[in-house]
Amino acid sequence: MTNGSDMRRHDRRRAGFEVMVGTPNGPRVAGDIQLDAADLSEGGAFLRSDLLFEEGETLMLDIPLPSGKNISAEGRVVRVDRTEAGKAGMGIAFTRLDETDRRILSANLKMLMASTAKARPGKKP
Repeated sequence: MTNGSDMRRHDRRRAGFEVMVGTPNGPRVAGDIQLDAADLSEGGAFLRSDLLFEEGETLMLDIPLPSGKNISAEGRVVRVDRTEAGKAGMGIAFTRLDETDRRILSANLKMLMASTAKARPGKKP
């Protein structure tokens, strides 16, 4: 049996910032929905939150990045983890991310990787 990380096409990086989340036909939500401190890639993210959407739902995401730029993406909830409060969250696969935003995200992920490597010398991020 293969674990989920073996099936991923993109390396994931640590991140810690709030993300605006909404549905295509509903209001946007801000606040306690944040990117998990361990899961962001060009292919998706893990949003750690006690407010959970259902698998298959489409979400609109506005993601502020460390460079100060924001990107917008559409994503589908592919996994919901309903563990204890503070650890619950959702795996989101990006279904629409324009090329400019993808390049901005890629550059920021490289920046996060470099800062992680500096913070932990001798260890792979």
